Amino acid sequence: MIKKTGILLVNLGTPDSASNGDVFKYLNEFLTDGRVIDYPWLPRQILVRGIIVPLRYKNSAKTYREIWDKDRGSPLLYHLQDLTKKVQQSLGENYVVEYAMRYQNPSLESALEKFRLQQINKIVVLPLFPQYSSACNGSVIQKVQEITSKWLTIPDLKYIHHFYDNEKFIDAFVAQGNKFNFDDFDHVLFSYHGLPARHLKNGDITKKHCLQNKDCCASITEVNQHCYRAQCFATTKLITEKLGLPKDKFTVTFQSRLGKEVWLEPYTVAVIPELAKQGKKKLLVFSPAFVADCLETLYEIRTEYLELFEEHGGESITLVESLNSEDKWVDAVCELVTN
Repeated sequence: MIKKTGILLVNLGTPDSASNGDVFKYLNEFLTDGRVIDYPWLPRQILVRGIIVPLRYKNSAKTYREIWDKDRGSPLLYHLQDLTKKVQQSLGENYVVEYAMRYQNPSLESALEKFRLQQINKIVVLPLFPQYSSACNGSVIQKVQEITSKWLTIPDLKYIHHFYDNEKFIDAFVAQGNKFNFDDFDHVLFSYHGLPARHLKNGDITKKHCLQNKDCCASITEVNQHCYRAQCFATTKLITEKLGLPKDKFTVTFQSRLGKEVWLEPYTVAVIPELAKQGKKKLLVFSPAFVADCLETLYEIRTEYLELFEEHGGESITLVESLNSEDKWVDAVCELVTN
């Protein structure tokens, strides 16, 4: 009997629909995760359930409706479905490939239960976040451990903690970038999802390195090897070197800040007006923290940041599409989960 290996591809999450009610439910689950908002339980519940979600869910639902496909629904979900199908076809019958969301559906519980019922005792878990963060990768790993720890037979679990420097992942983004003529653009942005600066400082076990100087993330070292910001800069370096982009042609920024707390800098919303004031008219934007197009790329970058750019004299923002289910990305995933 051939023993099959389970492959679990996990992305962040999406509401079941773009209705106010489903977005309300999704935001509550997402933002009450202690790894996302790392406050003590009671203050976190009061902040999220009493302030953030009631104030934000209707506007969030409106933005979800802007990107919702009438036939397939959430882009984050259908890109994951397409990716799963292609990875399964590529890996063949010795593997069982499932997909899940950390928040909402399909749940981690339901995907893992499929493996359990098939008596698959070796499972490779790939959180689809290239750069490691406690709020994303860490949360997925913790949840998988919580679920499987209750099984009578605990499976052999392998986690892919990050893949920010995986060559095939880098090549997949390079291929997306090469669809454009860079001479047509005045500047290139690499806009990554932001995090509270506190998250990085808490992860610095030396308490002497993180965000202590402007060059703390310039290269990966023994001290910052798990640092999200350092990994973002490393990803950018690898992509731009293969694209042949000079250093004065691109800028690394961080988007999606929530609240007034200090997050990772420079902020995308601060850099875009400055570029417009410098006379930049056309921007090309990569977002290599996202392997599938979603609210943050399809709406935040394409709509909100374009409006901001135009307000300050800019003309156009062009998004480099994410990897979604591109063949080069499928190859990268297959390598990640089988090596």
